[in-house]
Amino acid sequence: MKDLPGLVLDRVQGQQDSALWNGLVDRYHYLGYTPLPGAQMRYLIRWEGGVLGALGFGAAAWKVAARDQWIGWNAAVREAHLPRVLNNARFLILPWVEVRNLASRVLSLASRRLGKDFETRYGIQPVLLETFVEQQRFRGTCYRAANWIRVGETTGRGKCDRDHRAKLPVKDVYLYPLQPDFRHILGVRP
Repeated sequence: MKDLPGLVLDRVQGQQDSALWNGLVDRYHYLGYTPLPGAQMRYLIRWEGGVLGALGFGAAAWKVAARDQWIGWNAAVREAHLPRVLNNARFLILPWVEVRNLASRVLSLASRRLGKDFETRYGIQPVLLETFVEQQRFRGTCYRAANWIRVGETTGRGKCDRDHRAKLPVKDVYLYPLQPDFRHILGVRP
């Protein structure tokens, strides 16, 4: 990308990178900082001129009707293979950075790198990425531009709503297969 020479995703390693990632997300991401669930990969988005943002992946949501139906798995198969699905839990481009197509470019870089990084660190090769885009806040343009697939929406209840009473924002569910045979690897048989 000629506008940003040296555009890279730097894996967060060490206390200094971790403090920077946490601080950027806490200050500039609308959800703020909370530790990502489970096994995770965090990246700082950099170019020759410095830091442009932060990107983080953690454990997938336990149950998501739109995702689970699209994949075609049942509860037992989901439970056995869910560690191969990663959730893009945080994506931040710093508010003063305005570069055309930067967000979709970053997502493309992540999709090419994440599988190897995660397998090296955890011994598991992810085959599917998920994310949730709050409908009232965002349109999901960068995900669509990076070839993520919108498969439906959440119910607006959240992961801790055992009584079916929560009224959380409805989010679009986007998925990105990292391998063409992801369904087979996730235990779905034709």
